[in-house]
Amino acid sequence: MQLNLQVSGSGAPLIIMHGLFGTLLNWSGQIKALSEHLTVYAVDLRNHGRSPHTETTSYPLMADDIIELMDQQGLESAHILGHSMGGKVAMQLAMNHPQRVNKLIIVDIAPVQYPNHHSDVFTGLNAVDLDNLTSRGDADKQLSQYVEELSVRQFLLTNLYRTEAKQFAWRMNLPVLESCYDEISKAPSGPAFEQPVLFIKGENSDYITTDYREQILNLFPKADYRLIQGTGHWPHAEKAAIFTRIVLNYLMK
Repeated sequence: MQLNLQVSGSGAPLIIMHGLFGTLLNWSGQIKALSEHLTVYAVDLRNHGRSPHTETTSYPLMADDIIELMDQQGLESAHILGHSMGGKVAMQLAMNHPQRVNKLIIVDIAPVQYPNHHSDVFTGLNAVDLDNLTSRGDADKQLSQYVEELSVRQFLLTNLYRTEAKQFAWRMNLPVLESCYDEISKAPSGPAFEQPVLFIKGENSDYITTDYREQILNLFPKADYRLIQGTGHWPHAEKAAIFTRIVLNYLMK
């Protein structure tokens, strides 16, 4: 599979993977900052952004996509950074192919199965009348009936674009993401990754809690942690400078 890829900077390779409903564009600020020190490979995962749409998705498949990308780019190994769903892809890759990982950073996600907390999002996205949509503002108004938070709606609507026929459409493969949501909710699985790994948590996010400590240490016994105060599930955007400093301190030492 030929994933959509943006390569920036020079130095040791770092692969960045976004979360559910995201794209590499969500990481533009971090790409710019980190590429001053590293060669940053920012990717759109399958069924997201400008990468190919497929009939299914799972963490083993997405991890294999990244290994294929590394082979295409001639990378024997790389630093790996993943946020949310992308963090689970990063964990699966590390467990399946530890020799391909230099340093691993997981952002605000744990290796656990989460309950369904995106049902309102899927209902709202499916309710947007793409055929008769006249503007992004109109889409936001329709989506607001299901998703209250403006910041979340703005994030979701980054997926909205106009086709060559000037028809509004979603870049993400919405039907497959919805039908495969149980796979996306699953925990990555495999043998323990015995190398060091850094987990970065947003202080106000509940994606990583003390309840998950045992599951984390079972699979990542050398896990270390950093907490970014005053942030939620997107610490890389909410406290960008602090996030960049944490990442560089970990990767460059």
